Amino acid sequence: MNTFEAIGLPKSILAKLSNKQFLTPTPIQAEAIPHALAGKDILGSAQTGTGKTLAFGIPLITHLVESRQSRALVMTPTRELAAQVLKEIHSILPKEERISTALLIGGEAMPKQFRQLDKSPRIIVGTPGRINDHLGRRSLNLKHTDFLVLDETDRMLDMGFLEQIEDILKITAKNRQTLLFSATLPKNIVRISENYLNSPVRVAIKGEKITASNISEKVMHVTDGEKYSKLVDQLDVDTGTTIIFVKTKRSADKMAERLSKTGRVANALHGDLRQSKRDRLVEQFRKKKYRILVATDVASRGLDIKHIEHVINYDLPQVPEDYVHRIGRTARAGAEGSALSLVTPADKRKWAAISRLVNPQAEKTREDAKPQGNRRRPRNRRARNRNGSQFLLAA
Repeated sequence: MNTFEAIGLPKSILAKLSNKQFLTPTPIQAEAIPHALAGKDILGSAQTGTGKTLAFGIPLITHLVESRQSRALVMTPTRELAAQVLKEIHSILPKEERISTALLIGGEAMPKQFRQLDKSPRIIVGTPGRINDHLGRRSLNLKHTDFLVLDETDRMLDMGFLEQIEDILKITAKNRQTLLFSATLPKNIVRISENYLNSPVRVAIKGEKITASNISEKVMHVTDGEKYSKLVDQLDVDTGTTIIFVKTKRSADKMAERLSKTGRVANALHGDLRQSKRDRLVEQFRKKKYRILVATDVASRGLDIKHIEHVINYDLPQVPEDYVHRIGRTARAGAEGSALSLVTPADKRKWAAISRLVNPQAEKTREDAKPQGNRRRPRNRRARNRNGSQFLLAA
């Protein structure tokens, strides 16, 4: 499908897309939307920044427009992503349809969410924890929810939401349509699809690399002692808006303070901040009130700011898949961006795992290039361990 019009969407939705200058679907949208409109369950994978939200948002709204009794639920791993998803849905939601919505996330006052739920919203977007909280309070009923989206499912499982997700899946409508999206598809996600999706259509963006081609990825091998000075040097070279990822909330605060003392205006974003302050910091960053944001992985999902030019992994992520989501904060909507990772000797195993994830074809090439034929077996277990370590460090 070369245009949204050719897909056969309702005129009211086409008008909203046209107002946003969205005329041609992205690859994930072109593949997913026709199957979703046909009522198929979908197991989809695509890198961040590919237009995935509209890939499920357009079928979701179309379903509600065509079926007045239907209700939809979208689950995301973080508050920021939930808010971003609902904002994107609102942008293409025809006003004349009068479809009410609710945002159910932690960090926001319960009375506000109760008021939204009292209006019987037909679209609910939220995080598994807060959704389950409302279910426990009996302020939310999902038995008539027949359109379900699981977004960034790999991240939700990494955060320990598996049991809560399954509890929600069990109480939604039996005849529901389910769209599951994930950057990667490990075994536990495949198991969920087998148990809760009905003959899903597999939708994926083809390619050897799972990171965007318009992101320039670089790695700098450094010692612990020179790590900060190399970061400062890079900030002087890369003058555009930048996100620096660190692994702890305390590190984020200390880094932002340290950089600010050198005259570089920086702020920290992490999970200990009140939601109102997090929203304010993000909005200021969006308006370019400051150019450096120091963040934990709470910001690697759902932070959709078009002008972010650079991502720096000061600390590598604990989970390789989070690398994809971190660097996906740059090069949004077809723009160019750069990603730099500072790798210390202690990080080599983590970096090897990331490399295998993002460029599996290169890893396969290295495997194929290894000498074949008879090899001497190690004399003892100690020798085998040492050889294995040497290979891993070289990968």
